[in-house]
Amino acid sequence: MKNKIPIAFCASYALISCVPANKEEPLPNIVYILADDLGYGDLSCYGQQKFSTPNIDRIASEGMLFTQHYTGSTVSAPSRSSLMTGLHTGHTPIRGNKRWEPEGQWPLPSDSYTVAEMLKALGYSTGAFGKWGLGYIDTEGDPNAQGIDVFFGYNCQGLAHNYYPDHLWHNHEKILLTENDSSKTGIYGPDLIHNAALDFMGSHSDKPFFLFYPTTIPHAELFAKEEYMKLFRGKFDPEKSYKGVDDGPSFRLGPYGSQPESHAAFAAMVSELDDYVGELLSKLKELDLEKNTIVIFVSDNGPHLEGGADPDYFNSNSDLKGYKRDMYEGGIRTPMLVKWPGKVIAGSTSDHISAFWDILPTFAEITSTEVPGEIDGISFLPELLGKQQKQHEYLYWEFHEQGGKVALRMGKWKLVKLNMDKYPQEKTELYNLSTDIGETVNLAESNPDIVKKMEEYIRQAHTPSEDFPFAFEIQIK
Repeated sequence: MKNKIPIAFCASYALISCVPANKEEPLPNIVYILADDLGYGDLSCYGQQKFSTPNIDRIASEGMLFTQHYTGSTVSAPSRSSLMTGLHTGHTPIRGNKRWEPEGQWPLPSDSYTVAEMLKALGYSTGAFGKWGLGYIDTEGDPNAQGIDVFFGYNCQGLAHNYYPDHLWHNHEKILLTENDSSKTGIYGPDLIHNAALDFMGSHSDKPFFLFYPTTIPHAELFAKEEYMKLFRGKFDPEKSYKGVDDGPSFRLGPYGSQPESHAAFAAMVSELDDYVGELLSKLKELDLEKNTIVIFVSDNGPHLEGGADPDYFNSNSDLKGYKRDMYEGGIRTPMLVKWPGKVIAGSTSDHISAFWDILPTFAEITSTEVPGEIDGISFLPELLGKQQKQHEYLYWEFHEQGGKVALRMGKWKLVKLNMDKYPQEKTELYNLSTDIGETVNLAESNPDIVKKMEEYIRQAHTPSEDFPFAFEIQIK
């Protein structure tokens, strides 16, 4: 299961050497909120017109809105692996949603160095509340084995499809929710998780804390509480009805439940998430921690098309092409908002090109820590502080499903290759994102030198993985 990176392949990494911050300043608390399958256009501060997200928008109005931030992958587990390790999907240990029996996904190896481990070593209390997806309990990828002091939520991504689960995990303890036995809807899973996150903040306010909040909303099953459904019922006609699994042996074991009001349910869920964010912000103010806390809000990948979801109806991707599992911008570009009072200029906007693998080095520089080893990320702390920012030479993604896909961004250029497992030389797509954000005009034939350079970067960016073999292994010529 080990996946150490050969030294010969490390030339393309960015070696992190952090500039020490003011040692007289206390270490800031960090709240990192990760929405699940929320599209680039699903927040009103990014253009959503059919409903509003005032609490999330407040992070933008009091901080910085990024227009060109990217996820780690186009699906959950590798996106989180990239976030945690500072490595893109050509190097990070987890590169797909591979299952682990009896529950969960393939474990993050024990020799991984994670954001949580780094912060814990500095004296941070570390908590994760929501969906983990990086290793079952008591495996190497167990959240407690990867630097998380307190975990509460869904260990398995599949079970996290369902909002009235029969159990959640508190560290190594399986919490049975008998109120949801059979077809009962006694306890809404996200409520329990949210309350646990609030409790964590309250009980760890005497020292720096890292709150990782990977919510399941608005992923897959479109289930919101009735109090939120009432706010939107009848407002988005004609409604979209979805017939799912409401009984039988697979009920609440991954398949999505039926939803006759999918439009109302989606808006209700995002509104619900917005209220959760508002309560997190209020808790920081109540604890008098607001001024010394960094709050970041992002999504793990683009919007999905499952369980009755209708992203085109809500224009969830704004002007971007594609959805979850695509390598186009709609699958991997995410909203990112950063609030840090007294440090980040309120109401500012950044077009800096960044990605999930930049989070680890950014937190390292904020806390005056050196990252042991070489990673793909570049700290964007200078951008947050209005200073000169180093730029990426390129960003890289690979996706092992649907025939194999890769994408690479180099400045304004975006290269996409599909069907890589069978036809690695079949077709190259090249787009100029500065003039064609919707990736509509393929410029590959008229720019052979640019294509050649970007394909060379693809070869540099990929290292083989025993756990996640990629059939083509970058056979581009």
